[in-house]
Amino acid sequence: MTGSVTGSVVTLRSGVVSAHVDTFAARGLPPPELQPAFLFDRPELVYPERLNCVTAFVDSHVAEGRGGRTAILAPGGLHWTYADLAAEVNRVANVLTGSLGMVPGNRVLLRAPNNPTMVAAYLAVIKAGGIVVATMPLLRAKELGQIVDKAEIALALCDDRLTDELTRTAAGSRFLKQVVTFSALREEAAGASADFAPVDTARDDVCLFGFTSGTTGEPKCTMHFHRDLLAICDAYAGNVLRPTADDRFIGSPPLAFTFGLGGLVLFPLRVGASTVLVERASPADLLPAIATFRPTICFTAPTAYRAMIPLLGDHDWRSLRKCVSAGEALPKATFDAWQAATGLTLMDGIGATEMLHIFISAPEAAIRPGATGKPVPGYEAKVIGADGEDLPPGTPGRLAVRGPTGCRYLADARQTNYVANGWNITGDAYKMDADGYFFFQARTDDMIVSAGYNIAGPEVEDALHKHPAVAECGVVGAPDEARGQIVKAFVVLRPDSVASASLIEELQDFVKNSIAPYKYPRVVEFVAALPRTETGKLQRFKLRGQKS
Repeated sequence: MTGSVTGSVVTLRSGVVSAHVDTFAARGLPPPELQPAFLFDRPELVYPERLNCVTAFVDSHVAEGRGGRTAILAPGGLHWTYADLAAEVNRVANVLTGSLGMVPGNRVLLRAPNNPTMVAAYLAVIKAGGIVVATMPLLRAKELGQIVDKAEIALALCDDRLTDELTRTAAGSRFLKQVVTFSALREEAAGASADFAPVDTARDDVCLFGFTSGTTGEPKCTMHFHRDLLAICDAYAGNVLRPTADDRFIGSPPLAFTFGLGGLVLFPLRVGASTVLVERASPADLLPAIATFRPTICFTAPTAYRAMIPLLGDHDWRSLRKCVSAGEALPKATFDAWQAATGLTLMDGIGATEMLHIFISAPEAAIRPGATGKPVPGYEAKVIGADGEDLPPGTPGRLAVRGPTGCRYLADARQTNYVANGWNITGDAYKMDADGYFFFQARTDDMIVSAGYNIAGPEVEDALHKHPAVAECGVVGAPDEARGQIVKAFVVLRPDSVASASLIEELQDFVKNSIAPYKYPRVVEFVAALPRTETGKLQRFKLRGQKS
């Protein structure tokens, strides 16, 4: 929580002294009156004042005699036990605090697909008192630059295959000074000590910056504490998912997406289970990996489950016992089709980067098809009207939630848009039935959710506007059976340009080369004019209602 800074010593709101030498995070936290109310009234959510969460995720298993249990599996025969993982984390932490000069409170950018080195680096930064800023592998230099500038990042650790865009970012940044490849990191770590004492962080020290795009395309940075990473495990995973040490996890979400961080790293490590990390996790890739590694719990988006159904007969998926769906709304038709094909009930859930992970869901025995579920134990939720008033059951409105995690934007005026009267206002429209089940209705902003990815329409518009043929454009989400939504662009051409199929392809490639490729418009429609208000404001709701 917000603290006071005296010299180089930070005293947190709780009165506990921070371990951070670099006080950037503490200075960027919202003031207490702008933060949500936090709930810690369940015994599993009470944590000691001094807490380094990596001790709970890794070191405790080794200390308690479980070091020989499998922690991470990956293609190519990689098999790390908890003792192996602990040693890898410690070696990387020694490199970070040694030759790379990281001090507690520094931010470290990570750029990699889902692989074991990414996990070891992630945990090493936190164990050494740093703050992880994990980024999607598909981001381009412009987007990476926004993150680097916002978080004032001096050090990045990058998979060798993904250095090009980050090198461009560094060339134009006044903050980013070092880009270290994974191969160089592993080479130096091989000669480092396998012992490292965890930095004596406070439970309220920031350890994670999670970036999320706003509808303007300008990134927002959410800030999460050491105890937050444990809280999502002990609230959602412990009370709803209920894994055991014998479970094996697999899934598709990137580790830079907090849905993936929880489902593929934190939840299994919290209970001493194992995880399978695959870099390629499309439906066509995920099913063979399931057949090979025999996982029991799968995390992916509804679109992936839908795409896997016709492929099930070609692969042995029967090791699965639980399937979690999140990242976008789960259609009842997909729920029904998956259950008919596998006999398994999809465990739906809604989360947010601001909340870190899932806060409404239901265990299998309490699932109501078509509903997201009920508030996860430790959280409270309600539906409110335009003026913040509580709405009765059956009435659609804005979703408000609070619990052990919540929104803290880094130095961002949009904090007041997300938090009101102690509640997190997620930007989702829901209704609640008389039994307390919550049913998704729609997004309340202009965010496009396509195959689990959040895409800001105005950001795509900005990319298109840079093409010489484009006079103006409007970008919205269009319904799509496979992806939930797709990005659709309405484009007004300059007088000297001619509409054609080849121009559509050119515009699509132009966007792919400007911003993350998954954001490109899958449909481009040329129009004579865009609908606008008398003051010139683009009326996106009219675009959404247009038929091709």
